[in-house]
Amino acid sequence: MIDEFFNRNAVVVAPELIGASFLVDGVGGTIVETEAYTADDPASHSFNGKTERNRAMFGTPGTAYIYRSYGIHWCLNFVCSDASAVLLRALEPTDGLEIMAARRGTTIPKLLCSGPGRLAQALGIDKGHDGLGLGQPPFRLQFRPAAQIVTGPRIGISKAAEQPWRFGLAGAASLSRPFKAPGSGRP
Repeated sequence: MIDEFFNRNAVVVAPELIGASFLVDGVGGTIVETEAYTADDPASHSFNGKTERNRAMFGTPGTAYIYRSYGIHWCLNFVCSDASAVLLRALEPTDGLEIMAARRGTTIPKLLCSGPGRLAQALGIDKGHDGLGLGQPPFRLQFRPAAQIVTGPRIGISKAAEQPWRFGLAGAASLSRPFKAPGSGRP
Protein backbone atom coordinates (compact mmCIF):
# COMPACT_ATOMS: atom_id res chain seq x y z
CA MET A 1 0.00 0.00 0.00
CA ILE A 2 2.75 2.49 0.93
CA ASP A 3 4.71 1.87 -2.28
CA GLU A 4 1.62 2.31 -4.46
CA PHE A 5 0.52 5.45 -2.63
CA PHE A 6 3.88 7.18 -3.10
CA ASN A 7 4.44 5.95 -6.67
CA ARG A 8 2.74 9.13 -7.93
CA ASN A 9 3.78 12.72 -8.41
CA ALA A 10 4.37 14.69 -5.20
CA VAL A 11 1.79 17.33 -6.21
CA VAL A 12 -0.87 14.59 -6.11
CA VAL A 13 0.45 12.91 -2.95
CA ALA A 14 1.03 16.04 -0.80
CA PRO A 15 -2.64 17.00 -0.20
CA GLU A 16 -3.60 13.35 0.36
CA LEU A 17 -1.16 13.18 3.30
CA ILE A 18 -3.08 15.86 5.18
CA GLY A 19 -4.89 14.16 8.07
CA ALA A 20 -2.66 11.07 8.09
CA SER A 21 -1.03 9.94 11.32
CA PHE A 22 2.78 9.75 11.24
CA LEU A 23 4.90 8.39 14.08
CA VAL A 24 8.62 7.74 14.49
CA ASP A 25 9.31 5.22 17.27
CA GLY A 26 5.85 6.00 18.67
CA VAL A 27 6.33 9.78 18.65
CA GLY A 28 4.39 12.05 16.28
CA GLY A 29 0.92 13.16 15.30
CA THR A 30 -1.40 14.21 12.52
CA ILE A 31 0.10 15.67 9.35
CA VAL A 32 -1.36 19.17 8.98
CA GLU A 33 0.98 20.81 6.44
CA THR A 34 3.00 19.63 3.43
CA GLU A 35 4.76 21.04 0.37
CA ALA A 36 5.37 19.32 -2.97
CA TYR A 37 8.57 19.43 -5.03
CA THR A 38 9.06 17.91 -8.50
CA ALA A 39 12.17 17.18 -10.57
CA ASP A 40 11.36 19.98 -13.07
CA ASP A 41 10.89 22.47 -10.23
CA PRO A 42 13.87 24.84 -9.73
CA ALA A 43 13.22 24.82 -5.96
CA SER A 44 13.57 21.02 -5.78
CA HIS A 45 16.78 19.35 -4.67
CA SER A 46 16.42 16.96 -7.62
CA PHE A 47 16.26 19.76 -10.23
CA ASN A 48 19.99 19.67 -11.09
CA GLY A 49 20.28 15.88 -11.04
CA LYS A 50 21.43 13.22 -8.65
CA THR A 51 24.09 13.99 -6.04
CA GLU A 52 25.26 12.26 -2.89
CA ARG A 53 23.10 14.65 -0.83
CA ASN A 54 19.85 14.02 -2.73
CA ARG A 55 20.42 10.36 -3.67
CA ALA A 56 17.32 9.23 -1.73
CA MET A 57 15.07 11.43 -3.90
CA PHE A 58 15.99 9.28 -6.89
CA GLY A 59 15.28 6.07 -4.99
CA THR A 60 12.19 4.03 -4.32
CA PRO A 61 8.94 5.91 -3.75
CA GLY A 62 7.80 5.56 -0.15
CA THR A 63 11.18 6.22 1.44
CA ALA A 64 12.45 9.09 3.58
CA TYR A 65 14.69 11.81 2.17
CA ILE A 66 16.46 13.73 4.93
CA TYR A 67 18.57 16.84 4.42
CA ARG A 68 20.00 19.59 6.57
CA SER A 69 18.58 23.07 6.00
CA TYR A 70 20.90 26.05 6.44
CA GLY A 71 23.36 23.70 8.14
CA ILE A 72 21.16 23.71 11.24
CA HIS A 73 17.87 21.80 10.96
CA TRP A 74 17.10 18.34 9.61
CA CYS A 75 14.09 18.22 7.27
CA LEU A 76 11.94 15.18 6.47
CA ASN A 77 10.58 14.46 3.01
CA PHE A 78 8.61 11.54 1.61
CA VAL A 79 9.97 10.36 -1.75
CA CYS A 80 7.42 10.05 -4.57
CA SER A 81 7.74 9.03 -8.23
CA ASP A 82 10.15 10.60 -10.72
CA ALA A 83 12.46 12.21 -8.14
CA SER A 84 9.64 14.23 -6.61
CA ALA A 85 9.12 14.53 -2.86
CA VAL A 86 6.79 15.91 -0.20
CA LEU A 87 8.28 18.04 2.57
CA LEU A 88 6.52 17.58 5.91
CA ARG A 89 6.07 21.12 7.24
CA ALA A 90 3.92 20.53 10.33
CA LEU A 91 2.24 17.94 12.55
CA GLU A 92 -0.44 18.33 15.18
CA PRO A 93 1.36 16.50 18.04
CA THR A 94 -0.62 13.60 19.54
CA ASP A 95 1.80 10.86 20.66
CA GLY A 96 4.93 11.11 22.78
CA LEU A 97 4.34 14.72 23.85
CA GLU A 98 6.79 14.46 26.76
CA ILE A 99 9.53 13.14 24.48
CA MET A 100 8.87 15.89 21.94
CA ALA A 101 8.90 18.54 24.68
CA ALA A 102 12.27 17.28 25.96
CA ARG A 103 13.76 17.28 22.46
CA ARG A 104 12.41 20.74 21.67
CA GLY A 105 12.90 22.34 25.10
CA THR A 106 9.29 23.54 25.28
CA THR A 107 5.90 22.21 26.36
CA ILE A 108 3.93 24.61 24.15
CA PRO A 109 2.12 22.30 21.68
CA LYS A 110 2.19 24.90 18.85
CA LEU A 111 6.01 25.04 19.06
CA LEU A 112 6.63 21.29 18.98
CA CYS A 113 6.08 20.42 15.30
CA SER A 114 5.14 23.66 13.49
CA GLY A 115 7.83 23.98 10.84
CA PRO A 116 10.06 21.41 9.15
CA GLY A 117 13.03 21.89 11.49
CA ARG A 118 10.93 21.75 14.65
CA LEU A 119 9.08 18.69 13.33
CA ALA A 120 12.30 16.77 12.62
CA GLN A 121 13.78 17.70 15.99
CA ALA A 122 10.61 16.70 17.87
CA LEU A 123 10.49 13.33 16.09
CA GLY A 124 14.22 12.67 16.54
CA ILE A 125 14.86 12.67 12.76
CA ASP A 126 18.46 12.78 11.56
CA LYS A 127 20.56 11.68 8.57
CA GLY A 128 20.38 8.07 9.80
CA HIS A 129 16.73 7.98 8.65
CA ASP A 130 17.65 8.95 5.06
CA GLY A 131 16.53 6.28 2.58
CA LEU A 132 14.53 4.21 5.09
CA GLY A 133 11.17 2.82 3.98
CA LEU A 134 8.13 4.63 5.35
CA GLY A 135 6.17 1.39 5.70
CA GLN A 136 8.49 -0.16 8.28
CA PRO A 137 9.91 0.69 11.71
CA PRO A 138 10.78 3.16 13.05
CA PHE A 139 8.04 4.76 10.93
CA ARG A 140 4.30 4.26 11.22
CA LEU A 141 2.05 5.97 8.68
CA GLN A 142 -1.74 5.58 8.80
CA PHE A 143 -3.87 7.27 6.20
CA ARG A 144 -7.00 9.07 7.34
CA PRO A 145 -9.27 11.35 5.36
CA ALA A 146 -8.77 15.00 6.19
CA ALA A 147 -11.45 17.59 6.69
CA GLN A 148 -11.04 20.76 4.67
CA ILE A 149 -7.68 21.21 2.95
CA VAL A 150 -6.36 24.67 2.09
CA THR A 151 -3.69 25.45 -0.49
CA GLY A 152 -1.30 28.27 -1.13
CA PRO A 153 2.16 29.19 -2.39
CA ARG A 154 5.17 27.51 -0.84
CA ILE A 155 7.15 29.39 1.80
CA GLY A 156 10.78 29.67 2.85
CA ILE A 157 12.19 29.31 -0.67
CA SER A 158 13.45 31.79 -3.26
CA LYS A 159 12.76 29.88 -6.51
CA ALA A 160 9.28 29.01 -7.81
CA ALA A 161 7.72 30.10 -4.51
CA GLU A 162 4.54 31.07 -6.35
CA GLN A 163 3.65 27.43 -7.01
CA PRO A 164 0.43 26.64 -5.07
CA TRP A 165 1.97 23.42 -3.77
CA ARG A 166 1.64 24.07 -0.05
CA PHE A 167 -1.22 22.16 1.53
CA GLY A 168 -2.69 22.37 5.01
CA LEU A 169 -5.52 21.32 7.25
CA ALA A 170 -7.90 24.28 7.55
CA GLY A 171 -7.92 25.69 11.06
CA ALA A 172 -5.06 23.53 12.36
CA ALA A 173 -3.31 25.09 15.35
CA SER A 174 0.14 23.74 14.44
CA LEU A 175 0.61 25.16 10.93
CA SER A 176 4.05 26.67 10.39
CA ARG A 177 2.34 29.81 9.08
CA PRO A 178 -1.31 30.62 8.45
CA PHE A 179 -2.65 30.36 4.91
CA LYS A 180 -3.90 33.58 3.38
CA ALA A 181 -7.65 33.85 3.09
CA PRO A 182 -8.78 33.50 -0.56
CA GLY A 183 -9.13 36.84 -2.27
CA SER A 184 -7.52 38.80 0.54
CA GLY A 185 -3.98 39.73 1.30
CA ARG A 186 -4.43 38.60 4.90
CA PRO A 187 -4.14 35.35 6.82
